[in-house]
Amino acid sequence: MLDKSYRPDEVEGKLYSKWMEQGAFACGRAKTDETYTIVIPPPNVTGSLHMGHALNNTLQDVLVRFERMRGKDVLWQPGMDHAGIATQMVVERQLGEQGVTRHDLGREKFIEKVWEWKGESGGQIFEQLKRLGATCDWDRERFTMDEGLSKAVRKVFVQLYKEGLIYRDKRLVNWDPKFHTAISDLEVEQQEVNGHMWHFRYPVEGEEGRFITAATTRPETMLGDTGIAVHPEDERYTDLVGKFAILPIVGRRIPIVADTYADPEQGSGAVKITPAHDFNDFEVGKRAGLEVINIMDESAHLNDTVPEAYRGMERFAARKKIVAEMESLGLLDKIEDHPHTVPYGDRSGVPIEPLLTDQWFADAATLAQPAIRAVEGGQTQFVPAKWTNTYYDWMRNIQPWCISRQLWWGHRIPAWFGPDGMIFVEETEEAAFAAAEAHYGRKEELTQDNDVLDTWFSSALWPFSTLGWPDKTPELERYYPTDVLVTGFDIIFFWVARMMMMGLHFMEEVPFHTVYIHALVRDEHGAKMSKSKGNVVDPLDLMDKYGADALRFFLSTSAAQGRDVRLSEQRAEGYRSLATKLWNAARFCEMNECKMPGGFDPFAVKETINQWIVGETVKCEVAVREALESYRFNDASNAIYAFTWNVYCDWYLEFAKLPFMGNDKAETQATAAWVLDQILKILHPFMPFVTEELWGSVAADRTSDLIVADWPVYPENAINLAAAEEMDWVQDLITGIRGVRSEMNVPAGAKIPLIFNGGSAEDKARLEKHWDIIARMARLESREIDAALPKGALQFVHRGATVVLPLAGAMDLNAEKARLQKEINNLSGYMAGLNKKLGNEKFVANAPADVVDGEKAKLADAKMQLAKLNDAAARLAEL
Repeated sequence: MLDKSYRPDEVEGKLYSKWMEQGAFACGRAKTDETYTIVIPPPNVTGSLHMGHALNNTLQDVLVRFERMRGKDVLWQPGMDHAGIATQMVVERQLGEQGVTRHDLGREKFIEKVWEWKGESGGQIFEQLKRLGATCDWDRERFTMDEGLSKAVRKVFVQLYKEGLIYRDKRLVNWDPKFHTAISDLEVEQQEVNGHMWHFRYPVEGEEGRFITAATTRPETMLGDTGIAVHPEDERYTDLVGKFAILPIVGRRIPIVADTYADPEQGSGAVKITPAHDFNDFEVGKRAGLEVINIMDESAHLNDTVPEAYRGMERFAARKKIVAEMESLGLLDKIEDHPHTVPYGDRSGVPIEPLLTDQWFADAATLAQPAIRAVEGGQTQFVPAKWTNTYYDWMRNIQPWCISRQLWWGHRIPAWFGPDGMIFVEETEEAAFAAAEAHYGRKEELTQDNDVLDTWFSSALWPFSTLGWPDKTPELERYYPTDVLVTGFDIIFFWVARMMMMGLHFMEEVPFHTVYIHALVRDEHGAKMSKSKGNVVDPLDLMDKYGADALRFFLSTSAAQGRDVRLSEQRAEGYRSLATKLWNAARFCEMNECKMPGGFDPFAVKETINQWIVGETVKCEVAVREALESYRFNDASNAIYAFTWNVYCDWYLEFAKLPFMGNDKAETQATAAWVLDQILKILHPFMPFVTEELWGSVAADRTSDLIVADWPVYPENAINLAAAEEMDWVQDLITGIRGVRSEMNVPAGAKIPLIFNGGSAEDKARLEKHWDIIARMARLESREIDAALPKGALQFVHRGATVVLPLAGAMDLNAEKARLQKEINNLSGYMAGLNKKLGNEKFVANAPADVVDGEKAKLADAKMQLAKLNDAAARLAEL
């Protein structure tokens, strides 16, 4: 006998361990040629489960459970990313607590410390994903720094270098002055600051008393200015183009050049150009042939290229000194308040500095071409399709990819320098020394590059390196290319595009045929979740409170294409009720001895209610299957929810109560059991724990667990259209009667008579056939056909017939009129208060947008409720 209530905390761990012990998640179980592969977006080894992970992995797990049940050989490939800068920061912080730096240890010892930390503390997110129910093939777990993936990284680097697609160059990069490394755009956060705009006057050479004014938010960079740009069509400066200005403080002659980057509508229309410290200025400098002067060191202190008084100064201290000196020289025109964005390192928390450094780059523009053509040709498609344009926009305007990082933790670049600076790029040190000996004609000392590769470089190889490449493994042959990638829009460029480039270059096939882009998880007001706002919701907390199934179902029902997920704990709690409803339905079936006898054929049942529910089951499976096949997770979830809660529990089991009390109940008992089994199968990908627990409990003769059971497949023409029409007629009639009772506030215990006038002979036959069900579910005491209308009756039209409900004897009409009028008065007063608040311009201007929207929503709801009350009062007045 099932327990009275479902307790997820007692079930989830037990079932997951059982699945693991049975190897239920392993690829290769299904003996079929049809495979289905997903590679997990590898979480950082430092990571902990957040709501974005929960959404991403819930959707992946829904897909792999669904396809596993459909008989495919499923591989959900797990793994972790070594997360270079994040991991190094964690270990350096721990060392700092002991008063030790990585430089005290040296590179080799420090890396040993990182591996120690990884073994002790890294990867906790996988245990958290298991709590969510994720069915990755955990025995195949990979790590971007493991030997197999490291071998792949080295091979790719060397091959691309020898093909001329990787090179070393001096270019501007995002430089983190705290961590002393280049970082990617994804690791840069734009923060709004209330800054200033300083307007400096630059003397024009040879024209005493004439100045050209340029504004800047970063006065510390002016010591590196090598030009001033004006728009070629700006007539104010036509005569100055080609002349020189004198850089104050430094005394350097800098040319005045024409470039469309200068905006005549902004400030003075003239722009100071510092090619070594601004990305836009770097491009202007290239076009104009300007000198590039780097004035900062790796800590963003001014270097020896600046006047002596400024050397060694921290950049913001230099800013103050420069402004003061410009003012003393009479060259500070004005200072304006100027809110603007400043790029910060997301982990260091300091403003990043565009810095000119020697770095390794990949020729992304060349690698991007096949990846663009693959999407244009439909080999890979984006869902929703709107993200295709985002992909094109990034790929068609792609810049060289800076792939080197000045860190110790990561894949060390396989490049060695000879005594004369000659570079030898090989997969092993032995091969590099052999190449050097062949080049020099003798043995020479070589020094390996200290830099490591960008974390995204190894991640770009993920779909094939995790399957054993560069070795020709059976797994690579069988599971590549993969099927779908489930990821967020923020890494379409950083990860998706790069996997496309690498997959096509090295495997000559796209890595996946579909990229499903899910939305962001926001708080219930639509705001982005962040620790600083205090609105972060921990998925582990929700699982503790409501169970993993409730969280999973909330996330899948919320995953509408193109719409962000608004996280509501109340909704997550509400989906726990679905598990409870299903549990109670199973207990009800158990108490009524609902079992399927051997050889039971649900498509041969005779009773109308059973024919109807079998057809509704088939409709549900079609809706869920087709929605999942097109990645409409919300539609799939809502379809099984509506069928389970409304169709099966609220209608069919209520219909079945009468047969259960009679002698001829075997068919209905078997049908109820069969439909419950179908629900467990169809719901399983979304709510795996409660369905598996019920699967093993409601029948003693199971030959396998639900996780490896077959997805339902039904015969063609399985829907009995006549039964569907008949039972829809019954439901509509009951619903109409219930609506009148509710609107008129008829006491729940009061039974009322029914008069059924007009309608077809078929309608009247249906009323007679199903009278016992209708009377019990609509609380009716009697029926008359084609009778006169009594006083105090309400009526409504049902499929061409007039349904008359005499209410006068079932309720106190005067008391009900008074109650309705009181509700109308109260609601009118409430609406007046809302209208007054929304009519207050000060409130609307100063209140947060979500608060104003909330008040408007309350008013709209109140208007709808008032309309219903007025309608009920009008109908009551007719009695």
